[in-house]
Amino acid sequence: MATAALATKGPKDLIFEWEGRDKNGKVVRGEMRAGGEAAVNATLRRQGVMVTKVRKRRGSAGKPIKQKDIAIFTRQLATMMKAGVPLLQAFDIVARGATNPRLTKLLTDIRTDVETGTSLSAAFRKHPNHFDPLYCNLVEAGEAGGILEQLLDRLAIYQEKTIAIKQKIKSALMYPIAVIVVAFIVLTVIMLFVIPAFKTVFASFGADLPAPTLLVIAISEFFTSYWYLVLGGPVLGLYFFFQAWKRNEKMQMMMDRLLLRIPVFGDLILKSTIARWTRTLSTMFAAGVPLVEALDSVGGASGNAVYQQATEQIQRDVSTGAALTTSMTATGVFPNMVLQMAAIGEESGSLDHMLGKAAEFYEDEVDEMVKGLSSLMEPFIIVILGTLIGGIVVSMYLPIFKLGSVV
Repeated sequence: MATAALATKGPKDLIFEWEGRDKNGKVVRGEMRAGGEAAVNATLRRQGVMVTKVRKRRGSAGKPIKQKDIAIFTRQLATMMKAGVPLLQAFDIVARGATNPRLTKLLTDIRTDVETGTSLSAAFRKHPNHFDPLYCNLVEAGEAGGILEQLLDRLAIYQEKTIAIKQKIKSALMYPIAVIVVAFIVLTVIMLFVIPAFKTVFASFGADLPAPTLLVIAISEFFTSYWYLVLGGPVLGLYFFFQAWKRNEKMQMMMDRLLLRIPVFGDLILKSTIARWTRTLSTMFAAGVPLVEALDSVGGASGNAVYQQATEQIQRDVSTGAALTTSMTATGVFPNMVLQMAAIGEESGSLDHMLGKAAEFYEDEVDEMVKGLSSLMEPFIIVILGTLIGGIVVSMYLPIFKLGSVV
């Protein structure tokens, strides 16, 4: 499918879907942002396309803006600024290239603020749902030091690394979760439809059934009588559980402590948390943000309440004159390697570099653990499912085996 170049109109232009034939008679389709159908036809004619259909894309609010969208925007903005493109023109280019109406509107609003004299960091601060304090602080430091393009590049790298870690953890968890959901559906179908059919057959035997068979039939009867609880209970339970986890600080602390202690997965979560913590502090410190101020953003970026609380303690200690390494050691949540690299960084004056190296090490560790878990989880889950399904099958066939021995 061919896509025509975007028209050189402003970000407020509409998006049109078009269809036509190129010089070779091949059917081509695409999208274009323009002021009207006439502009679309004119642009496509200049490109040698014979237009057969043009229609305005149906209006929609657009998809929610994700962290990945902001990371891509940051990378594009950093690249264009390093190439010498003026800031406002760079916003125009990125906004025209965005396919999500919500992102286009966001970038347009920020551009308008900057054009009227607002600083870029202040314009970002008006949208806290998309630009966190860390992002705004780094942009502000870049504006003050005249190195905005360099700090945008650092921000882009930081966001890309953070997103990569999250995606690796999600990929490690996705397979077992998917299998568990499918297994639950299969077991529900067996309990609701298959076991009752066996129960009818066993009723004609006129003999006592083995204990495993009676247990499976009892479970099936519970499923049949209270199917709405079986199907809706887990969904509602998980919903309220995650809402409580999200909104209650004590619940967050308890669950985050528990997650760090879970066998295998706890180690993965710990390493990913440390990687984000060290990567965030390294990025902030390299941007010239004072250590006490940098720690404001580090705890929240770690994604774990235990490390957020530890960061608050470190910030209090550092603000009273304590060394960073001493404060980190006092919390008791950082591995020796991180403490040693932080100590070397403080002594040599290259704290950002050493923390960056620690972040790279733990990011590689997360990558290796995800690969190992992917190969480990498959046989483990197969054994569990085989035990469950096999147990049900054997329980249902025990009466048939018993009848055969009697005959």
